[in-house]
Amino acid sequence: MLGDTGVAVHPDDPRYQHLHGKFVLHPFCQRRLPVVSDTFVDISFGTGAVKITPGHDHNDFECGQRHKLHVVTILDNNGCLINVPPPFLGMKRFDGRKAVLAALKDRGLFREVKDNPMVVPVCSRSKDIVEPLLKPQWYVRCTEMGKEAADTVRSGRLRIVPETFAKTWFSWLDNIRDWCISRQLWWGHRIPAYFVSISEPGSPPGEDSDDAYWVSGRTQEEALEKAAKKFGLPASSITLQQDGDVLDTWFSSALFPFSIFGWPDETEDLKVFYPGTLLETGHDILFFWVARMVMLGLVLLKDLPFKEVYLHAIVRDAHGRKMSKSLGNVIDPLNVVHGISLEDLHAQLIDGNLDAVEVERAKQGQKADYPDGIPECGTDALRFALCAYTTQGRDINLDVNRILGYRHFCNKLWNAAKFSLRVLGPDFQPNPSAQLCGAESDIDIWIRSRLSLTGQACNSAFSAYDFPSATSAIYSFWLYDLCDVFLECLKPLFSSKCQESSEAATAARQTLYTCFDVGLRLLAPFMPYISEELYQRLPRRPSSSSPPSISVVSYPDGQELCWRNEELEREVAYALTVVRAARCLRNDYGLVKTKALLSVRCEDEALVSNLTRLASHVCTLTLAPSLTVLGQASQPPQGCAVAIVDDQSSVYLQLKGVLDFTKEIAKLVPQRDQVVKTLERLIQRRSGPEYSSKVPLHVQQNDADKVKQSEMELQKINAAIANFETML
Repeated sequence: MLGDTGVAVHPDDPRYQHLHGKFVLHPFCQRRLPVVSDTFVDISFGTGAVKITPGHDHNDFECGQRHKLHVVTILDNNGCLINVPPPFLGMKRFDGRKAVLAALKDRGLFREVKDNPMVVPVCSRSKDIVEPLLKPQWYVRCTEMGKEAADTVRSGRLRIVPETFAKTWFSWLDNIRDWCISRQLWWGHRIPAYFVSISEPGSPPGEDSDDAYWVSGRTQEEALEKAAKKFGLPASSITLQQDGDVLDTWFSSALFPFSIFGWPDETEDLKVFYPGTLLETGHDILFFWVARMVMLGLVLLKDLPFKEVYLHAIVRDAHGRKMSKSLGNVIDPLNVVHGISLEDLHAQLIDGNLDAVEVERAKQGQKADYPDGIPECGTDALRFALCAYTTQGRDINLDVNRILGYRHFCNKLWNAAKFSLRVLGPDFQPNPSAQLCGAESDIDIWIRSRLSLTGQACNSAFSAYDFPSATSAIYSFWLYDLCDVFLECLKPLFSSKCQESSEAATAARQTLYTCFDVGLRLLAPFMPYISEELYQRLPRRPSSSSPPSISVVSYPDGQELCWRNEELEREVAYALTVVRAARCLRNDYGLVKTKALLSVRCEDEALVSNLTRLASHVCTLTLAPSLTVLGQASQPPQGCAVAIVDDQSSVYLQLKGVLDFTKEIAKLVPQRDQVVKTLERLIQRRSGPEYSSKVPLHVQQNDADKVKQSEMELQKINAAIANFETML
């Protein structure tokens, strides 16, 4: 109150319209306080009249600037009152507040005490109440720099990815204010500004708030030379004192693109490496860091520090919450890499600087999210997950279970490598090039085509900074194409001694080597450690320069990946659809390892030809001893379970002679009876007179889902029983 220099009311408040432009008298210092009208006043809050303290409140300062109110500073650096009348002069801030209340009561000016919700800034460490205080600061004029930086994006000289953040860029820079670059901290780069003290007789002493008594320089000697020239005095009569403030961290960081190369000196590194091409950073510091690097680069070096900016998402926890120590949801990457028990997670909290209440709350959060601790996932799995996660946009909801899934993917790679190296054998020598030799089977040509497609997808994704598409393509190739199909199809070929030395086996080995060589190079940017380990186990091509590491091998490009065969891919894709239908039948009838004859009846003769050609691979993938492909004119076989693939074909699984139908029916009847009882109980419950009015809606929906599920299960059981009865 002692620093008040005005009273603000809303211009539309009828209670005070007669007071606009009037003055009120300060009760303690007889200061005239103008009554100003301002729309920032909330009419419904309190009395609707707000005292203005420009020297100690952010909003009041803005209001004071608008209405040209006088600024009075009433607190010194120790929190004691200054520039106030007795008896308050020299009091500590909280004692002064109590004394003001007592003085108001003594003078009969105190009306009432009333609680109001308000925001009180509190220091996160000391818990002290923070008092805003005006201090002389150093600023950088940004109007022209901001306009030039904004124009670089508008003109296309600078590209921001994703482009949606260009709006944020323009919002900041089109409305930019001068940048305060001084900080009152113990550590940092000291501001190269010096206060001038003159020892000449008759020269008035300067004040630190007077810009005329400040000079800047790269060194104190340079600043002294400037001061002597500025005041027209000999250097011997001038004393310099460097400002104790330090630079804003973002100012120091904004110099990074060129200061690391020796700027302001014209070094060879600066000429070679500035400007760069791409900056990758988080979208939350687009203005604080990126915009300021651009502004200073344009002003100091007359060129952009980079041509493109890629903004990645911000990592949050699995529930989408911002990571906070007090919540206990901060995920240390090292804990994900190496794994950690719940007890050790709790111990890390105790070693931190949280108070007892926050520690307990954080423990509960950790117990809820990681009841068994965090499993060991490894560096590669974490890196791959973060790249795959960026498809979510502004934020990544990091789920450790998904990272664990990628660790299992690494295990799959290890097992695939062990099998492949055993198939290749110790004496295997890859061909000088990866070109086709002419002895390749359909499945060899198909996997090369899928490898080409994966490489094309990765190169396109890298060009567009679409890392999730690249990780998805690589994951699908290794897991679903190579491991699930190609390696399985190779097993019969290499299980027979007489076939291991055949031309087909030789071609298959070369194709397998090519898949691993190219596949690991595609994977290396995302999983460098396992890629390096497996790459070192592969032999090198004779024409190769034998690079020491996968990290220095060229990334596969379109010229190398020239095996695309879209027609064959469509044919194999259809065969795999047949495989999935056959596997579903085997699963339905519990034929886990039992071999059963398989037939496919097709309406299209082209499908008959294609499936006949791929029959051996279909048999391998379905554990069928043989596959019979029937045309439209052929009758379907008897004693089979059937699955409809599509309108062109059906799959028949021979059950006669494989299953005892009487026993199968005997097993299904009790299951049917149990499902019928469950269904009757649900129907009876839902038909109750008060069910719709008293049972919660989510429970009603749950019951409806159970009814639907039971009806489908009953339908399947009845169909199976009927099918078995026809085969008796």
